[in-house]
Amino acid sequence: MSSLTYDLTLAGLAVGSAAALTGIGLIVTYRATGVLNLAQGAIAMVCAYVLREFAVEWGWPLPLAAAVTLLVVAPGIGLVLDRLVFRPIAVLEVDPARALVASIGVFVLLVGGAALLWGNGARSDVPELLPDDPWVQLGAVLLLAVLVTAVTRWTRFGRELRAVVDNRPLAALGGIDADRVSAVGWAFGSFTAGLTGVLLAPYVRLDPYGLPLLVVEVIAVAVVARMRSLAVAVAAALAIGVAQAQLTRLHPSGWGEPLLQAVGANLFVVALLIAALMLPGVGAQSTVARAAAPAVRVPGVVWLVAGILFLLPLGFAGTDLHTSIQVPALAVILLSLVVVTGRGGQISLGQAAYAGLGALFTALLAAGRFPGLPAMPELLALVVAVLLVAPLGLLTGWPAIGRHGLALALATLAVGVGVSRFVFAQPYATAGLSLSRPAGLMSDRAYYVVELAVLACALLAVSALRRGRTGRALAALRDHEPGASAAGVRVASLKLLAFVLGAALAALGGGLLGMGVRAFDPEAYDPVRGLLWFAAVVVLGADNLVGPLVAAALLVGLDAGARGGVAAAVIGILAVLIGRFPDAPNRAFGRLGLTASRHGHARPTTLVARAGAASRGRRGRGPAAQPDGSGEAGSPERGSGDGKPGRPARGGATRPPPAHTLAARGVRLRYRDFTALDGVDLVLPSGQVTALIGANGAGKTTLFNCLCGTLRPDRGRVELDGVDITRLAAHARTRLGIARTFQQLAVFASLTVEENVRIGAEQGHRRDPSAVGPVLRLLGLDGPVRDLPASGLSTGALRRVELGRALAGGPHTLLLDEPAAGLDAVEAEALARILGALAADGMAVLVVEHDLDLVARIAQTVHVMEAGRIVR
Repeated sequence: MSSLTYDLTLAGLAVGSAAALTGIGLIVTYRATGVLNLAQGAIAMVCAYVLREFAVEWGWPLPLAAAVTLLVVAPGIGLVLDRLVFRPIAVLEVDPARALVASIGVFVLLVGGAALLWGNGARSDVPELLPDDPWVQLGAVLLLAVLVTAVTRWTRFGRELRAVVDNRPLAALGGIDADRVSAVGWAFGSFTAGLTGVLLAPYVRLDPYGLPLLVVEVIAVAVVARMRSLAVAVAAALAIGVAQAQLTRLHPSGWGEPLLQAVGANLFVVALLIAALMLPGVGAQSTVARAAAPAVRVPGVVWLVAGILFLLPLGFAGTDLHTSIQVPALAVILLSLVVVTGRGGQISLGQAAYAGLGALFTALLAAGRFPGLPAMPELLALVVAVLLVAPLGLLTGWPAIGRHGLALALATLAVGVGVSRFVFAQPYATAGLSLSRPAGLMSDRAYYVVELAVLACALLAVSALRRGRTGRALAALRDHEPGASAAGVRVASLKLLAFVLGAALAALGGGLLGMGVRAFDPEAYDPVRGLLWFAAVVVLGADNLVGPLVAAALLVGLDAGARGGVAAAVIGILAVLIGRFPDAPNRAFGRLGLTASRHGHARPTTLVARAGAASRGRRGRGPAAQPDGSGEAGSPERGSGDGKPGRPARGGATRPPPAHTLAARGVRLRYRDFTALDGVDLVLPSGQVTALIGANGAGKTTLFNCLCGTLRPDRGRVELDGVDITRLAAHARTRLGIARTFQQLAVFASLTVEENVRIGAEQGHRRDPSAVGPVLRLLGLDGPVRDLPASGLSTGALRRVELGRALAGGPHTLLLDEPAAGLDAVEAEALARILGALAADGMAVLVVEHDLDLVARIAQTVHVMEAGRIVR
């Protein structure tokens, strides 16, 4: 081995050892708590500052300073985070995305706090803890990995740790102290973060932003290890570190030189991109993001006050509005998160990348440096830049199709980091680049007026989107993705649309921001900034048009002073509190006399009380009773024109719908060594109720899901009128007229009852919004109840809402999975009457049900399943 190769290998081992420490800490924390600690880099940075403070500023001996930092401060940070932030989230079992938001909140809080305490300048005098010998550092890492592996595999604590991760409540019932396990996990994870920080700080730039971002990049090793294997994480870290060092030997010439040099200097970023985008998603079982605060119908006086506040700089700031002009542009950027996260429910940590691309492309187009395009005026350059960036939203939209929660967060973060490192930080893209304003807008005052006009147009556009059909579909996707697909929503296409629109808005805001400050500053769009923006929008109301305005004003205004970091600290505190007290926004709105939902509707609490009383009074007549008590809706004698979603013929008579037949032919499905379905044949004829019964595990739900399109059988066919539809997705089958309900309620909690039903009418088989009223009357959901958010209704009412969503699309085949679950006797009897009326009107109905009395009353044909087969 040559001397150069050996030296580069040693350098790579040093970098890889530090990355391995990060991977070990992330995996241990994740396995002990189920939380990916995105704040790992911020903890490392704080510990590096603390060590420097003790050793340099206070003059402590280095061994003492290191011992206090690593054995007291670092674990102490972890214990505080566990006790005050993450343990309440685990105990309350709130949406898992809350833990992610809280982790981001801790990140920005520590970054902001460090900026306040130690300033934004870089420090170069951090003492070296270990000798500058890679073998010493590698030995420490390997020893730590072996010890952790031994503890987790062969000790009682390791068994308890695995039990807590698998099922915390069940582990607690088994006598395991889950709090102790998670506390140890957090303490050890913070210890490794601190060790990473003090080892890296002497060799990299120590400032509140640089070191945290560097540690974020090496999350790749934990993702490669699937958040499970310490050995894989250590091996990946060492291999990437050595490969990155060896690539520095290459000095190619030609057009590929800058790109290859960028790859060689950022191989951990490449690994993060590959791991996050190509490998199966980590934590894919996590749910989608939710808006931290529910959206309310904003009173006009609030908009009036907001308008006055945004106009104030024109009257009081004189000619220099350098700070103020950043607020409208940033508000446009943050509006992109309203579309993607607030309305669409998709976690997007990479919006800063699209904002930066908007500013960069605008500058390149205006300067005539964009390949293949001539120089153009600034405003035209901005428009073209938005059009060029919008399709790039597919970079994050495409992974979002099959990813949720943590997996999606990592994918979007990886894209943001990749764009920052391979575009913004490269001289070939940004060297000598300047950005000016259009002619006539050189004064800050004139430019600010134009920005306000653009912001107003963006607000109107997003408001129209949220109120329209696409906005309701996005809200359904956010609240319950399988339910949205069952309603006919094209989930994949809608996710792509959300990210494309979000990228376009972010690019528009980024271009405005760049022209406002007359420069392209890569640091203004780095991934840390993206995390801060995401946290700010979520805590101030992700599905609320006022939230981005307030967030933009806070982010710019708080950091306008001489010392930055105030905005990050404030937003971090708010994000942590939202994770700690998830119901606080609802209680705040309750004190104002409003009930709020994320879609923007609000009703006085007295209306809620009246509607609840009306619903209880109606229950005595069954959920299908008419509000005036005139009779039972849904009975065959009343006809479709009096409350049923049928098709009225001339003269008021009901014309029978065309007959359709859904059938399963020799359907087989296996899960590894278990045969769930073994050659099942089933025919669902029109005009009758067919029941499917059997013991748990017999294969009823599996067959049901194969008919719906949720599952695809290994063999056999699913046919509709003799046509093979086996490969069609769930939403496509809904649009063919096959509607379904779920065993676990699939309603859109943030939408009103009427909007839930309207989703089915707009996205289903017939796509006829006029069907909403008849369906609501059929199911007894008209009157005040129709305007209430679904989140506050009883189980019986929610069952009716879900059934109404299915019926509003005008299906010819209705598949119901345990529709009587949670219903009392009166509600079950009313359901039986409705199903009988639907079958009498020509609909094919399949019911999977355990209530044999209900089955006996409604079903003309009963099939019994046993061990994956229909036995009779």
